[in-house]
Amino acid sequence: MKFTKMQGLGNDYVYVNCFKETVSNPTETARFVSDRHFGVGADGLIMINPSEKADFEMEMYNADGSRGEMCGNGIRCVAKYVYDYGLTDKTRISIETLGGIKYLDLTAEGGKTKLVRVNMGKPELSPQLIPVIPEKPEDKELINAPISVEGKEYRMTCVSMGNPHAVIFVDDTDALKLEKTGPEFENHGRFPNRVNTEFVEVLDRHTVKMRVWERGSGETLACGTGACAAAVSCILNGLTEDKVTVKLLGGDLEIEWDREENLVYMTGPAVTVYDGEIDIEGITA
Repeated sequence: MKFTKMQGLGNDYVYVNCFKETVSNPTETARFVSDRHFGVGADGLIMINPSEKADFEMEMYNADGSRGEMCGNGIRCVAKYVYDYGLTDKTRISIETLGGIKYLDLTAEGGKTKLVRVNMGKPELSPQLIPVIPEKPEDKELINAPISVEGKEYRMTCVSMGNPHAVIFVDDTDALKLEKTGPEFENHGRFPNRVNTEFVEVLDRHTVKMRVWERGSGETLACGTGACAAAVSCILNGLTEDKVTVKLLGGDLEIEWDREENLVYMTGPAVTVYDGEIDIEGITA
């Protein structure tokens, strides 16, 4: 199987051009290629498919083989791939995902994509659509809402950006023991489909730091949908302005919530690491 390793702020995936390649067992293939000792090493597998609804389809699988709805860093890399590898000559494209169709604007120089701005759509705050189980059935939103994890009470703001997020504000992201706390949030009984958890430290009205525990992948260097959910949560809680720089372990993303349009925009880089070929005989049989 031919593939391309790509990363957005260190959030890395194995990309497969399914206009040319066939992946008959993506769950097992994702587990195999994601392994950082025996495979390629990645946060998951992303297949670039034809689409009847958009210019392309992004089919995404986490490192544990579970299907993901959407990935902000991943979709920027899809945009770079289809432009840089000649699948399109357009700098404004649409990509179908399980989290809906996303619209992207590319900044290109010398035939290569340098920066991608993604219309991430509207943030979903309804508990039933995130999904998260509210403490009170009548709750229409969960903003600064209590949740008990390992006997400790946290305050969370829940947002879906096509996938579920719980945003927790903390005083110091560097001090977190995420390998212990992350799985407790991910598998908490209040999240029927598990959850991505963002731990956010507010630096000023325009800047925040964030670490993320991604559902199905563990801690990653960056999460685009998570950065969007974090920015929306900051704004909802009155902690920042509507345009926020989110500083992640892998670098910075610029997030803007246009509240008049109720649309979230994410701008960030996408990088091709290398092209390769890997033997998957037996995995996809």
